[in-house]
Amino acid sequence: MNDWTLADIPGQHGRTAVVTGANSGIGYVTARELARRGARVVLACRDETRGRAAEELLRTEVPDADVRLAPLDLADLASVRAFADGLPEERLDLLVNNAGVMALPRRRTVDGFEMQFGTNHLGHFALTGLLLPRLRAAGDGARVVTVSSGMHLLGTVDPRDVQMDGGYRRWIAYARSKSANLLFVHELARRLAAYGSPLVAAAAHPGYAATNLQTAAARLEDRPWRERVARAANRLVAQSAEAGALPTLRAATGPDVRQDDFFGPRLQLWRGAPVRSVRAPWTRDDRASAGLWAVSERLTGVTYEWPPRV
Repeated sequence: MNDWTLADIPGQHGRTAVVTGANSGIGYVTARELARRGARVVLACRDETRGRAAEELLRTEVPDADVRLAPLDLADLASVRAFADGLPEERLDLLVNNAGVMALPRRRTVDGFEMQFGTNHLGHFALTGLLLPRLRAAGDGARVVTVSSGMHLLGTVDPRDVQMDGGYRRWIAYARSKSANLLFVHELARRLAAYGSPLVAAAAHPGYAATNLQTAAARLEDRPWRERVARAANRLVAQSAEAGALPTLRAATGPDVRQDDFFGPRLQLWRGAPVRSVRAPWTRDDRASAGLWAVSERLTGVTYEWPPRV
């Protein structure tokens, strides 16, 4: 079987997509390639300056792109609600939950959540729930794709301590947030399938891809030596952001994608063409996913409508 590449992305004309964290890295490549295939793309970005620069670059690379920038800070539930309320599109064919933070020192979101769990999981949980009526309105072919990580294998979510108040370790917190992404996809897919909805929930991970994610924590802590080490590792070991975006793009556009699919690089969760990826058994646990769902609804105040209208 031939490797899946950018050439395999089907035409996206007539489709509307929202990509979070679209100003750089995997999010930018995802948005660019969707626009190149004809989709109308909303670049959902926290930093307006960086988002505007990304929009200008994308228009340079894809002159006929139908794109626009919209502010979204996933670490602020008021911003998430404002984004959803301000989205003019009545239907949405694709939501790519891509934005995230990695291995930060302990920080809190605007709403008081541990930053990695709050941004990577709760922000996207709330956003998806608020946009669900538009996604349902799109009918066949609509998808929610959430970007996780191979690092999810390092830890699952403890429902008794989702904020890690019992002891914070940055990499474990990151792993837990990425397991939360997969538990969210599992539970969403399970509920959609139970009610016969055509909306598909899938996930992807980029392997080790060279993006700004690896250097953000070092910059935040003002540790230039760590930033230099991360940049060197990106140059020497990582695959490109273009290659890292392939699993997301396959999950978003591939005709063979099924409920609760998880795509990643072929070679050791690291690099290579996108294929269905291994995942930790706890990310398919119905009891754990339902428990996390209940906690997430309580913390965000966003309640999904069940059964969904199809």
